[in-house]
Amino acid sequence: MSSLRAAGCVFAEDEARLLLSAAADPAELSGMVQRRVDGLPLEQVLGWAEFCGLRIAVDPGVFVPRRRTEFLVEQAAALARPSSVVVDLCCGSGAVGAALAARLPVELYAADVDPAAVRCARRNITGEVFEGDLYRALPVALRGRVEVLVVNAPYVPSDEVDLMPPEARLHEPQVALDGGADGLDVQRRVAAAALEWLAPGGHLLIETSRRQAPHTAELFADAGLVPSVAGCEELDATVVVGANPAAP
Repeated sequence: MSSLRAAGCVFAEDEARLLLSAAADPAELSGMVQRRVDGLPLEQVLGWAEFCGLRIAVDPGVFVPRRRTEFLVEQAAALARPSSVVVDLCCGSGAVGAALAARLPVELYAADVDPAAVRCARRNITGEVFEGDLYRALPVALRGRVEVLVVNAPYVPSDEVDLMPPEARLHEPQVALDGGADGLDVQRRVAAAALEWLAPGGHLLIETSRRQAPHTAELFADAGLVPSVAGCEELDATVVVGANPAAP
């Protein structure tokens, strides 16, 4: 524990307990502690992250699901129903899709551009996981059928990535962090084509920051969606929801 505290781990005692419970022997524990001291995110050291009450597998080099993103799951779950066609785009580890599937028996698909993320998501998701750039990864048969399109796209402006904690900017993929000059590059592309993929009455949900939410909502409106903004003070979370105005 002293090594973790000296390395600046704020919750050194809690982390030490988790590492102790995960290690099979003293040698493995020593290696895990060293990786954590070297700056590897705790979740990547353990091989899992707790998310919405689930243990989500997280491989080295894969984006670690944040607790704030549980609010995205809550908002999506409120709009889904049993048998809904749900797509988790920019899925990373697949945490959002896995959490939704744990709540409702949905028809789940997921996609990510990062091969490492896709491999990890396939361990967490029972539905199909595709590799590719946004909608290009999805089967054409899903066009116009998606009832809940949930997206945790990168939204950190490029010039702010270097200000992120080292464990994120050094050990998580840039493609999962860097959202372009204004942080909205990927959101812009997702919104622009959303109506082609959403079912009548379907919804697009994107996590963003409170500061960026008005701009994200404007992107939705420009794309023909009816936008609304939801926030959670406790989790410091903001989600923009866009409804397909076509009647189901």
